[in-house]
Amino acid sequence: MNRINAEKIVKQHVKGDFLFNHMLATEAIMRASAKELGEDEELWGLCGLLHDIDYEKTKDNPVEHGVVAQEILKDSDVPEEVMRAIISHNYMNPDAPERASKMDHMLVAADAMTGLIIACAMVKEKKLSNVRDETVKKAFKKKGFAAGSKRDMIMECETAELTYDKFVEISVQAMNGISDELGL
Repeated sequence: MNRINAEKIVKQHVKGDFLFNHMLATEAIMRASAKELGEDEELWGLCGLLHDIDYEKTKDNPVEHGVVAQEILKDSDVPEEVMRAIISHNYMNPDAPERASKMDHMLVAADAMTGLIIACAMVKEKKLSNVRDETVKKAFKKKGFAAGSKRDMIMECETAELTYDKFVEISVQAMNGISDELGL
């Protein structure tokens, strides 16, 4: 599946702008992470873009998140490692496979990081351009700030051999790179 087809299928299943923007942000961070780690940027970007394709359908039954995504994508030519990362990123599903690859861990980290960075932008005049690496690092330490952005999941970047400091840097840059698309 190429990027154009992936976005088309996402738009068929995702109606909310906030969720779509989260998926774009996750894609941008995944691409930047892949580049930094010498991995396949297209493959990792595809993973980030598709990872929450079923969220609107499963938000009331979170255990099914990822499972329904596999059903949606089963007739698409989505690579197996992308499907595995999508299903394994749901920590609420006891049957999800254990995260094993760098892509698996980075999807979890990128998914959580988007929320933290967006929350930082909201208190910085709703502009990503006002968010610095240090802004994110300070916010990370504040337990009540962006509570839904799980810090332990962000730290999975280190399991994928990307330091936290570098992950913050490339995540902020990646999201700034698509700030117009995100409306921030």
